[in-house]
Amino acid sequence: MPYLTVGRDAGNIDIYFEDHGVGNPIILIHGFPLSGRFWEKQVTSLVESGHRVIIYDRRGFGRSSQTIAGYDFDTFAEDLRKLIKHLDLKYPSLVGFSMGTGEVARYISRYGSTHIDRAVFIAGLPPYILKSEENPSGVDTTVRTQIETAIKQDRLGFLTSFFENMYNADVLLGSRLTEEELRYSWNIASMASPYATLKSVGTWWTDFRGCVARIDVPSLIIHGSADRIVPMEGSSRLLQRAIRGSRLAVIEDAPHGLITTHADKVNPLLVDFLR
Repeated sequence: MPYLTVGRDAGNIDIYFEDHGVGNPIILIHGFPLSGRFWEKQVTSLVESGHRVIIYDRRGFGRSSQTIAGYDFDTFAEDLRKLIKHLDLKYPSLVGFSMGTGEVARYISRYGSTHIDRAVFIAGLPPYILKSEENPSGVDTTVRTQIETAIKQDRLGFLTSFFENMYNADVLLGSRLTEEELRYSWNIASMASPYATLKSVGTWWTDFRGCVARIDVPSLIIHGSADRIVPMEGSSRLLQRAIRGSRLAVIEDAPHGLITTHADKVNPLLVDFLR
């Protein structure tokens, strides 16, 4: 299995990655608290449309090292930069989901867009999800305290409720979501570092407004109208206004985890935009 060493703490900090297909490179960046496996329904579609598709597990998640260091977007973006250099990727497109959109925004801000082809933000955090007078549809910081408390008290129980909300299971289970898919996500997340799971929560309220101002590549924004985790009006709607020339595609009745439940809607958008 391919690993890249990106640093050290008690030992090597290794990032697990997979590299599939040939053609224009696309890097898929997963969300919390999952791994590259979350992109299962997109990889085949993108490879068959003529792309080289790279997925990787963020530090602390999936098969990457469960370090206690580096749970901030500067470090996440640096890990991504090291992977791009290691694979010698020329003009990759960056596709982020939820927390993964933070890496997209921070990477372009820190390292520039000169060698980036396109950017995709799916159910994303930027520009700044903090609820305020300027962003009344944002997420209050009390939610952070509630989530962190729940993780500390019963991480596995928290994951159950989190995924039920992420997939709108009360509405979609049995139609666009199966019991097996719900269990699969729980199984992936349960094996993540408990420390990484806890420490990543605070990163959601990162202020990306300065990063977003520097994004000047063609950008597609995708969000579900029924997202219960990251409200579209407090995130993607604002992002579309902030990135000149960007396109916002709203998938009706789709939840936060729309790349699983609504892959039939998401995949054609990705293939068309990234062709």
